[in-house]
Amino acid sequence: MGNATFTLISLIILALSLGQAGWFRWLALHIANWGCGRGHLLFSLVILVGMLLSNVFTNLATTIVWTAAVMEILLLLGFSAKATLAFVFTSGFITDAASLLLPMSNPVNLIYVDYLQISWLRYVMVMLPVTVATIATSIIILWFYFEPQIPLTYNLARLPPPNRAIRDSLIFKLSFPILGLLLIGYLLAKVLNFPIAWIAAMAALVMVALAARFLNGRASTLRYILQLAGQLPWRIILLILVLFLFGIGLDNLGITALLSQRLEILSNWGLTLAASGSGFLATFLASVLNNLPTVLLNAKAIESITDIDPAVKEVMIYGNLIGCNLGAKITPLGSLSTLLWLNVLAFRGIQISWVYYIRLSFILTMPVLFVSLLSLAIWLPWLIA
Repeated sequence: MGNATFTLISLIILALSLGQAGWFRWLALHIANWGCGRGHLLFSLVILVGMLLSNVFTNLATTIVWTAAVMEILLLLGFSAKATLAFVFTSGFITDAASLLLPMSNPVNLIYVDYLQISWLRYVMVMLPVTVATIATSIIILWFYFEPQIPLTYNLARLPPPNRAIRDSLIFKLSFPILGLLLIGYLLAKVLNFPIAWIAAMAALVMVALAARFLNGRASTLRYILQLAGQLPWRIILLILVLFLFGIGLDNLGITALLSQRLEILSNWGLTLAASGSGFLATFLASVLNNLPTVLLNAKAIESITDIDPAVKEVMIYGNLIGCNLGAKITPLGSLSTLLWLNVLAFRGIQISWVYYIRLSFILTMPVLFVSLLSLAIWLPWLIA
């Protein structure tokens, strides 16, 4: 739990430091230029970049900074509210879908992998094809649903040159090697059995030190650090702790034993039904309780089942994770990234009611969740064989 929380805080600090230096706005302006004035190409580029960023900064950090940068560029381009919602909903959805790929891409993944002591190599081997199927299905569904709302063209002349977005040239130049070293550090940390929270913290400290280098005196440096700290989503960080304690309370009330009984019944129905059953059960619980306590409660429940085929147990473990990540998007309460996303939109003037969000998210999430769980049931037996 602590490893995941400190990793998340460090990566959010890293993303905020880059955001203050203009890095994300520079990137958003560049993809707008790469779109060549064609709305559908820009839509595709926003999807691609969101996928990449979520696997570097986690889905939560990407939601905080990247969503705001995309909205700012869409505002400059004069996109309508419906078109803007199409872009930012797609960006948020793809960010969460792509975060299935790596353990450190999502706090839920990291907590889960640490708790069950799943090797990173095994995790990636299982989730790589599943994530590809998930992303491909997501793109098809999102494109089909939002395509009528995407402008055919946009005026590039309304945008400033990307270089104008850069506020700190040194941070900008060093950001790419720092991010590269961060990814290498993740790999070395697992090889050397080193907490990845320390790797992320070192990257964040280097970035903060670079950002504060021109400040005169300790008072100015302290003001910068306090300003950066003020931008952290402390309510979300506190909510993580509260939800963790909430999960412990539910466990003490016997919820885990009840879940274990239901999951044991599912385990006798074969791989496909075990995968889909555990995934949809996790979806329901995460939508009501939030995915953080759900993923741990189900993990304990699955671990407590003794008479179970190892392949079925493994497929249920990953089915639970998929349900807690994808299925949790159905309600705003289900995922911290969704709560953050709604907060970013509200700050930028786009208000979305929970009823509208649930209706939209249910329509778009359920087919993606089904394909993701089905691909897991198909791929895992082949991998085991």
